[in-house]
Amino acid sequence: MKSERTALMWVVPRKYVTFRPRRGGKVFLLSKKGVRKMLEMRDVAFSYKNGAHVLERLQLQIHPGEWLALCGRNGSGKTTITRLLMGLEKPTRGRIFYNGTDITAQDPAQRSAFLGYVFQQPERQMFRSTVQEEVAYGPQQAGLEAAAVQAAVAEALAATGLTALATAYPLNLNRSEKQRVAIASALAMKTKYLILDEPTSGQDRQATRQLMALLQRLNENGLTVILITHDMDVIAAYCSRVIALGPGGICFDGTPEALFTTCEELYELGLRRPDCVRLSLAVPQVGYCKSMKEFTAALCRYAGGKTQ
Repeated sequence: MKSERTALMWVVPRKYVTFRPRRGGKVFLLSKKGVRKMLEMRDVAFSYKNGAHVLERLQLQIHPGEWLALCGRNGSGKTTITRLLMGLEKPTRGRIFYNGTDITAQDPAQRSAFLGYVFQQPERQMFRSTVQEEVAYGPQQAGLEAAAVQAAVAEALAATGLTALATAYPLNLNRSEKQRVAIASALAMKTKYLILDEPTSGQDRQATRQLMALLQRLNENGLTVILITHDMDVIAAYCSRVIALGPGGICFDGTPEALFTTCEELYELGLRRPDCVRLSLAVPQVGYCKSMKEFTAALCRYAGGKTQ
């Protein structure tokens, strides 16, 4: 586990890409002219040693500044994709590129300069005595001078609200705080992309809101966020793009609104419409709403207009 931890320290600017869902077995991608694909999987396939095929001829581009959700049934390949991106697995076929450079042969430590990861159980990636030592580990391994390490740690702790916990023992923290330690470790590496595995699983609403608020601030400042999640409410409220995986690879690639309003395979993929979407679509005059707060406000405006 330590060798994986050494590599898993992972943040970019934003151009947007428009997507539309699969029609007739194809995924259509419509890119604005001039957008450079920063992280890309070309014709990637992956099979386990027992011969089980997880991915087949996968084509995926992740652009700077996106907030991307990977969703689908258990075993659909969400975690496999992220492990391939991080270099913890090698594709059976195909290539992986970053900034136009083939990184397929790069090990996880090399990719830690632009990829970071937060485990579903973040304590699995922690082994230092204090929070500040944990956050400093990546920059130290990268060979930064002491002053640069100290500055990077201070900045990362401040960005994640952990300054007051700098001398705390990481494993004594609650899960939400441990997640922030893992995020701070990525920020200290000045990385470009951050993957979070089921970040809201087992979290109460307050912890979820706090985590999403942090990720939203980081995303607005250029961090590319990739969530592995079954949380449809989070996808609707925060993500700019969602990829739904099914047998063999990508079955949908588009906006959350398109997923919840036009994807004919939603339930086949093990997904559901969140309550805010379901309720808003039941009142056509209100229109699509991505959160209960937005739905309540829209409904009040509509009801108020009717009584005037």
